[in-house]
Amino acid sequence: MLTHLITTNPLTEFAHDVRAGLSKPGQKELPSKYLYDSLGSTLFEAICQTREYGISRAEERILRKHAADIVSHLPPNMMVAELGSGTGRKTRLILEALSRKQSTSYYPIEISPAALAVCERELRDINSISIVGFEREYLDGLLEVTARRAEDQHLMVLFLGSTIGNFDGAAGISFLQQVHALLRPGDSLLLGVDLEKPVPVLHAAYDDSLKITAAFNKNVLARINRELDANFDLANFEHFARFNSDARSIEMHLVSTRYQTVTIPSAGISIDFRQGETIWTESCHKFRPDELAEMASLARFHCEAQWVDHEWPFAELLWTVE
Repeated sequence: MLTHLITTNPLTEFAHDVRAGLSKPGQKELPSKYLYDSLGSTLFEAICQTREYGISRAEERILRKHAADIVSHLPPNMMVAELGSGTGRKTRLILEALSRKQSTSYYPIEISPAALAVCERELRDINSISIVGFEREYLDGLLEVTARRAEDQHLMVLFLGSTIGNFDGAAGISFLQQVHALLRPGDSLLLGVDLEKPVPVLHAAYDDSLKITAAFNKNVLARINRELDANFDLANFEHFARFNSDARSIEMHLVSTRYQTVTIPSAGISIDFRQGETIWTESCHKFRPDELAEMASLARFHCEAQWVDHEWPFAELLWTVE
C-alpha cells in the first residue's frame, strides 16, 4: 500500500526552488532531488548498470554476502524505514534476511511516486513483509513512521547508495543528527558510503561512455519544461562532471554552450545564461575510511559494525543508538 502524504503543493515548491536556485548570485544551482522524476528514476537505474558506475554493484555485493550478519546485530521486533528507497532491489537482501527471523513492516520513503510503485512491486512477494510507502521528504516520512510504532518496537533506518554524499559536509552531519533525534535506544541506521578512489575512475562513473548520465542530468531541464512551461533548449546545454579536490566530491553541472535567455512562466522568471556558465545539479562526496568513526560520533551514533567492498571501495556502516 502506498500512502501519499504531501504537506505542500509539489508544483509550487518545485517552482519556488527553481526560481531560487537559478536566480542565485554567482553559481546557479538546482536541488538534486529534482533529478528523480519518473524518467529520471528510470535513467538512474540504467546508470547503475553501466560498467563505469560501480556503487550499486559494490553495495549489492556487501549486502548479498553479509545480510544475515547485519540482521544478527538487530534486536527483535524490528521495523524498517528506508530513506530514498528507489526500486528496492538491494533492500530485498536485507528484508529477506529479516523475514527469516520475524514478520517485519517496511516503510519506503520516496519523493518519486513512480519509484515507490516499482518498489512495492519489487518487494511484495517477500513472505512476512508488509509494505507502506510514503511519498515524502526524508525527515517528514521518517517522522510519520516513528509516530506509527508501538512502544516495544525498534526501528532500523536504511540510507543506502551513498546518498549521504549528496550533502555538503556539515549539512550531512546535521542531517544525520536529525535522524538520530527521531530514534531511541536500540534503533539503528544502516548507512552506505562511497569511499575515495582515483579521480579518473570517478570521472568515468559520472560521465559514462553511453551518455546515460548526461541524459539523466539534462532531464531536469526537460522536467522544468514539462512542469513549469519553460523553454530550455536541451541542445544548448552539455553535461559536465568535475572533481572538487577541496570538498573531495564529484560535481555534476549543466554547461550553457552559448549566450541564451530562458523563460520559466510558472516560476515567474526569465534567466540569462552566459556561454560557459553552469547549473550545479549534484555533488557526490567521497569518504576516507579514517573519517567514518568520527562521522558516527559527530552524528551521535555508536558504530556497531562495518563491511567494506574492496573491488570498488565502498563501506556499509551499522550505527546504533545507545
